Amino acid sequence: MTAAPSGTVGAATGGPATDPAGDRLDLAIARLLSIGTYVGIALLVAGFGLMLLAGRSPFDSPPPFNVSRLPGDLAAGRPEGALWLGLLVLIATPSARVAASLIGYLRSGERGMVAVSAAILVVVAAGVLIGVVLGETAG
Repeated sequence: MTAAPSGTVGAATGGPATDPAGDRLDLAIARLLSIGTYVGIALLVAGFGLMLLAGRSPFDSPPPFNVSRLPGDLAAGRPEGALWLGLLVLIATPSARVAASLIGYLRSGERGMVAVSAAILVVVAAGVLIGVVLGETAG
């Protein structure tokens, strides 16, 4: 029986090969998704709580989203700021996962996956730009 080459722990015993760099990337992505989800939900809960404290109903129509108002709404403790930021965090979290994967694939030299990740980010960015342009022309 021969020793397993470096990077293929378990191969000599018939077990699966492990990739420490891939495992670290998977853990980092899982952490990113968890943190993004928890932060987004916490902001939504805070916004909901602020609405209740202000005596407002969650069924009231919200003001339209305006990114330039976000810092002022947050600083003033208005519910809209926390709600919109929470939604933005939850929407951006999957794209951040793709960006983290892209970086990991770049480091490991997986050109095909780099291309796929980059294409996904281009499609998401195009969707955001189209939405912003259509939102500006509608309003």
